[in-house]
Amino acid sequence: MRLRDRRSFDKPEVMIIPMIDIMFFLLVFFMISTLYMVNLKTVDIQMPKAQTAEMKTSVTYLVTIKKDGSLWLEDKPIKEAVLIKRSEEQTKHNPKFSVVVRADEGAEYGRVITLLDKLKAAGVTRFGLAADSGGQAK
Repeated sequence: MRLRDRRSFDKPEVMIIPMIDIMFFLLVFFMISTLYMVNLKTVDIQMPKAQTAEMKTSVTYLVTIKKDGSLWLEDKPIKEAVLIKRSEEQTKHNPKFSVVVRADEGAEYGRVITLLDKLKAAGVTRFGLAADSGGQAK
């Protein structure tokens, strides 16, 4: 058995390029995975489907009208008068204030129009109507 001389060994080297590749991969992985963790605070309803529906994420107020006629601001119930008052205050402070209305497929159409009319009277000029995308309208 032959022993090697300790001085004949090369110094260990740290390979930095593979570590950079791994760190970049982890960064991209976590950035993409957090995109799917966004939790919208909304109430579950059955929205109508529209083939040309688009996704807009710059909404100030997300209002839901359930089948029973109740109003929800994000995931909290709200009275119509309070919603109108808050919307009026927000319009004064933010000229780009917008309201998106999500109405249940079985909700009364007149209720949606009445709400939009009251919001417009309060000074809100930017509206949106939400629908599920990609389906056939009934």
